[in-house]
Amino acid sequence: MAKYERSLRGDFNSLLETLDREILSGSISASFQDGSNISVGDIRCAVRVYERYSMIGSNRLAVNITLVGNGNDLFLSVISSGGSQAVFFKVNTFGESAFTDKVATIVERWERSN
Repeated sequence: MAKYERSLRGDFNSLLETLDREILSGSISASFQDGSNISVGDIRCAVRVYERYSMIGSNRLAVNITLVGNGNDLFLSVISSGGSQAVFFKVNTFGESAFTDKVATIVERWERSN
């Protein structure tokens, strides 16, 4: 499992749309699995799950993205999992880290452009 979390400032929809577009166009095997949205007063929360094939691990792995926004104050949590072929313990977590790092790069590029 790999994890990346950030507090940011900016437009909630812009970041969510950028993540979706960049994740899906960044890998031929990337797919959107499911998502959920909720608003409570001024607070918005979006959860997304994406999956892709890991060449390194010869398996599929998933990344879960949770974006919470209150106006321009945003909090993002990215957690990947599934990049191991072992039965009882994790042997290969390179794919998970690579997927999380890819999302972190997207977020940091988005932040610099806003």
